[in-house]
Amino acid sequence: MYEQIARNKRRTVFIVLGTLVFVGAVGYLFGLLFRFGIGGLIVALLIAGVMSLYSYRSGDRLVLRAARARPVTPQEQPRLHNVVEGLAIAAGLPKPAVYVVPEQAPNAFATGRDPQHAAVTVTTGLLEMMNRNELEGVLAHEMSHVKNYDVRMLLVVTTMIGLAALIASMYWNGALRFRSRDARATLVVFAIGIIFTLVAFLVGPIMQMALSRQRESLADASGVELTRNPQGLLSALQKIAQNDKP
Repeated sequence: MYEQIARNKRRTVFIVLGTLVFVGAVGYLFGLLFRFGIGGLIVALLIAGVMSLYSYRSGDRLVLRAARARPVTPQEQPRLHNVVEGLAIAAGLPKPAVYVVPEQAPNAFATGRDPQHAAVTVTTGLLEMMNRNELEGVLAHEMSHVKNYDVRMLLVVTTMIGLAALIASMYWNGALRFRSRDARATLVVFAIGIIFTLVAFLVGPIMQMALSRQRESLADASGVELTRNPQGLLSALQKIAQNDKP
């Protein structure tokens, strides 16, 4: 458990550092290309720094907003809050914020930069479908993501991918208007655009999938250890699988 937490923290640092190096290198190339020296590197590092800080401090709010999640009180969802509070006590964690998404597809996720700034979210469809034991199994899985710091790592990766996609879109809008008699300059500009596009739509998602696959199996095991009731999660997964069938 502690090894997994330490590994996730190291991976998060490597992802942020990798982003800084990559964006800095792109900025440096632009500086060389357009002859404004180290200014390109400085601007790029400032952009990368803001991206990293934003993903760390505000990425969870962006994820919740994108999912149309809204916070619910114990009076609105007493069973949900009771289960989350019990699991938080069992895991030795602060109780996370509780959100609900108005959607019928059964789903749940956790987000946040650490256990002190975490949120768990479920859909109304999941709440309607699951009994208490099944809901506890699903939320124990999500609480394990919080405890293992999976949420921080995936939050940073997801936000970085989104920002890379935004930069790629803005970049291509500018690159398509770029005109130069220097064929090498044109080639460099389009090569940089291709790199950002690959990061946003190929490399990033593949890395995200690989990290998710590994962390999901570990969260299953951690969740069962937390509840001491593997049948709850198993029954929940069976219901979700049956619901997904056409």
